[in-house]
Amino acid sequence: MEIKHVEGKNVGKIFLYALSTCVWCKKTKRLLNNLDIDYYYIDVDLMDDEERKRVKEEIKRWNPQCSFPTIVLNDEKCIVGYEEEKIKELSEK
Repeated sequence: MEIKHVEGKNVGKIFLYALSTCVWCKKTKRLLNNLDIDYYYIDVDLMDDEERKRVKEEIKRWNPQCSFPTIVLNDEKCIVGYEEEKIKELSEK
């Protein structure tokens, strides 16, 4: 599993589960980048079958529908989907 890191302002542990082909996932990455927020992400669709299955189970703990994008914040809560205002609030910390 290749976890990618984008450096920026540390506002806590931000982990994005995304799909490389998803328009909303791309918009989420672009917004995080524009806000200069430090985050980690994986493109689930680029993983091999075994890893993808395991990661989807992980996502379901936070988002039972296993939809994308899913952003996990500090291993405590998550943002499901492209929620621009909620993502922008992260940069205000």
